[in-house]
Amino acid sequence: MIKRAGIENTKRKLPDYASKEALIAEAFKPLMTEKKRIKFYYGGRGGGKSYAFADSLLFLGRQNKMLIACLREIQDSIKDSVYKLLCDRISFYDLNDYKILESRIENRITGTRFIFKGLRDQDVQKIKSLEGVDIAWIEEAQTITKKSWEILEPTIRKDGSEIWISMNRELENDPLWVMLAATPDERTFLKKVNYYDNPFCPLEMKIQAEKCRSRRPADYEHIWLGEPLRQGNMKLIGSESVRKAMVPKMDASTSPLVIGLDIARFGDDKTSFCFRRGRWCFRLAVFAGLDNVEVANQAAFFIREYHPRRIFMDVGGQGAGVFDILKARGFGEIIRGVYFGEKALNDNRYFNRRAEMWDAVREWLEDTPEPQLPNDEELAEDLSGINKKYDRKGRLQLEEKDELKKRLGRSPDKGDALALTFAEPVYDNGEPRLYGNGRVCLEDMFAAENKSFGW
Repeated sequence: MIKRAGIENTKRKLPDYASKEALIAEAFKPLMTEKKRIKFYYGGRGGGKSYAFADSLLFLGRQNKMLIACLREIQDSIKDSVYKLLCDRISFYDLNDYKILESRIENRITGTRFIFKGLRDQDVQKIKSLEGVDIAWIEEAQTITKKSWEILEPTIRKDGSEIWISMNRELENDPLWVMLAATPDERTFLKKVNYYDNPFCPLEMKIQAEKCRSRRPADYEHIWLGEPLRQGNMKLIGSESVRKAMVPKMDASTSPLVIGLDIARFGDDKTSFCFRRGRWCFRLAVFAGLDNVEVANQAAFFIREYHPRRIFMDVGGQGAGVFDILKARGFGEIIRGVYFGEKALNDNRYFNRRAEMWDAVREWLEDTPEPQLPNDEELAEDLSGINKKYDRKGRLQLEEKDELKKRLGRSPDKGDALALTFAEPVYDNGEPRLYGNGRVCLEDMFAAENKSFGW
């Protein structure tokens, strides 16, 4: 048992559970009090599962000597684990009885040790190091395979040992959910916790949740309520919104022209230009077999012919060479380079720029007035074919381009070109000219004035 003096000599004691500043919320007290083999917490973003698990384990590790294993399916480095979270909580509470080492955390007084492992790297022999574990914390349990669980579960065999599981459900058939939570036995404590159960959930997260609930109910259920994705909800963009956008309804717009340029990376890919003025996407230009100079020549022709406000171009792979040629020719004020895999502008919501741009397409299609797309079947397949998922932070992530390419039998070049037109905001106070409603574009208005006054 830990010496009382050892606790009181730390700079800040852990908060009193009886106070409103309690270390863990009411929903997480069973972590400390229930005597169960498996403690299974699931739910959506903002529920505080990771923080509550980390705080509870740090507290327990100050009471008695324990071996605590922090596990996940894949851990290529210590940075992939909850190591940083535990370090941050130690710092937050000024727990100077904990010693942070390069690959583990130890308590100087009780001798408690935290270790970190990826289960996919473990076989029956390697995993024997976990036989003395008191508590195993499985983070991101939705990624754990049936094979990993069948190796791990009999290894955590010490009398009184526990397995703590935190999960944001991904699919109906997530292996651990099916094996443990779908029909829990008497040794399993099951608890759903969402952002509204967490008294420490920041106000900004609550605002984001309510915004998502009103605008994207299906996403709200998955991201914020922890409901699994149904098969139909795996699509980022519904085919209905794409088909509605292909119905002719406008033939002009006063909005500035933005061009998206997706440059071919491999032999069977195509270089695609997408032309969009606000709510009106009016042209796709596709080329096969062009080298960098030829793509740059075509882009330069479009700049001189159409005077776009911006050309957003993919600069991964061959794109960097095209960008350099155009910049050397004096088009630096117009062109902007974009890496699909780079950090999103809104990093709290999107996994990368690719997800951010494609989701902007989805919002554009669902917004009013209804937009217009070219009647192009390949574009329709690109837009309605891509699947979505969410990372452990609840950020939108798209399936890899290569996966979509396998299903389509080609690269989604046209969809990527349209997505690139949403890479960054472009100032836009224009309006489309809609058929039959008496609204005209700015150019028509001035043409009429010129004719009336003999200009």
